[in-house]
Amino acid sequence: MPLAQVIKRIRRFFGGNTPFTEGVRVVVNTEKLEQRVALVENGMLEEYTIERTGTQHIVGSIYKGRVRNIEPGLKAMFIDIGLEKNAFLHFWDAIPAADNEEAEEGGAARNDIEEIDRGGREKKKKKKITARDIPGLYPVGSELLVQVTKGPIGTKGPRITTNISLAGRFLVLMPLNDMFGISRKIEEPRERDRLRKILRKLSVPDGMGVIMRTVCMGKRARYFVRDLAMLVEQWEAISKISDTKKAPCLAFQEPDLIERTVRDFLTEDVDEVICDDEATSLRMRELVGQISRRSKKRIRCQRTAEPIFDMLGIQKQIDNAFHRQVWLKCGGYLVIDETEALIAIDVNTGRNKGTDDLEKTIFQTNMEAAEEVARQLRLRNIGGLVVVDLIDMKSRRDQQAVYKAMKDRLRRDKAKTQVMPISPLGLMEMTRQRLHESLSTAVYDPCPTCNGQGKIKSTETMSVELQRRVNTLMQKYPDTEHDLLITVHPDVMNRLRTKDEALLVDLERRHHGRLSFRADPNLHRENMLIINAQTGKEMK
Repeated sequence: MPLAQVIKRIRRFFGGNTPFTEGVRVVVNTEKLEQRVALVENGMLEEYTIERTGTQHIVGSIYKGRVRNIEPGLKAMFIDIGLEKNAFLHFWDAIPAADNEEAEEGGAARNDIEEIDRGGREKKKKKKITARDIPGLYPVGSELLVQVTKGPIGTKGPRITTNISLAGRFLVLMPLNDMFGISRKIEEPRERDRLRKILRKLSVPDGMGVIMRTVCMGKRARYFVRDLAMLVEQWEAISKISDTKKAPCLAFQEPDLIERTVRDFLTEDVDEVICDDEATSLRMRELVGQISRRSKKRIRCQRTAEPIFDMLGIQKQIDNAFHRQVWLKCGGYLVIDETEALIAIDVNTGRNKGTDDLEKTIFQTNMEAAEEVARQLRLRNIGGLVVVDLIDMKSRRDQQAVYKAMKDRLRRDKAKTQVMPISPLGLMEMTRQRLHESLSTAVYDPCPTCNGQGKIKSTETMSVELQRRVNTLMQKYPDTEHDLLITVHPDVMNRLRTKDEALLVDLERRHHGRLSFRADPNLHRENMLIINAQTGKEMK
């Protein structure tokens, strides 16, 4: 039988979702303790999200909060929204962006949205508000409705805004902001003109605004009418809770991972959704059915003896996403180091011998690195300040090509990014919005041995420190009989026996003491315990 027919039969048997199948798929894995969603394009993992049972996903949730204290020096307020830590509200986020003249300089402007003039609708003239007005508008003890824009990370509480928005399948409703716009990711002029006409005809309540999402492309007006009605109804329910309940309270809970997947991932570009749980697949069909009945056919349940992520080759890619070293197809590799606020990425040629043209080899490695860096940032969900140390390129044209490639790859990222041209030192600097803790923080605990440093002191270093400490103790107590019992890790004990025994004997001779050693495998390698053998007390 020809190979093409064999492959076709295999694809038909597995429903067209073998690891080498072309196309875009969303794969959903449901287990008792967590749910996982992977977006796979042509067999390559592009996006990955997990949500653990019992964890709160609060980004996008709306709370009625109470002002606890105001910090004029920070230009910020701390709001009690009912969580363990008070939320941080900057002055420029303290009022709806439509009223706030500082919103632009504060970074609240939507650069990815083209604002649309509504034509026959006059905007109400509003009093200009400055930072000095905020304490008067929101004194300590006052209540206000806020939305979480950034979840708690490390020791920091969540960040919030009063510029509330509700995301639907096609539209984003801004109930306190009368701005209208279309996503700039819709680039075709004719399509933008068509959407502008539809937007101007939508019956949006006075004082509210709407933004058309990228998924609106090619959709008919009836989809937007239905989406708008659902969002307005949702806002009315939120307003009712806000009016009747005391602060702090939850007014709107951001949907869980499954509902967010249907809302954000299930676009026309997705060929199918594969789920390994019948109940989850039924729920997804019900959610999709409210938007598009035809899309329900793209969701199917597939139960297999082997875990679905393993069967499709996704698990291996997930495991590789946590490695410090990431290999490129050309033979080069990245080294990714993550700190609290900065990500350092080093690009190396590695095994990439390339051709006799060294510049061409370097350019090829940097181009592949640009694509992989953008992918790794999404997969690992890391952000803050990112510095990429590229391999030095002499050609200005090559530098511009790599810079353009990076910008193109970052366009698909849902988090806001800003990238700067390559510096004279060969560094590319960028920022990526951090909404949640990174994936490694959610999956891993810091190593109890190295405390997250990735290294521990060598046995030679511990031997030096031990001798220094014993020497100090013997000099500190010259009149005491030096009979010491020293407990160390077995690795350190092996070093003392094989290489440093003569030094310890000399230490005993010089101070007229006696040293006894024992090994304890439960003791951390970097710790030691020194006890006076006569009194039984620890010596410090």
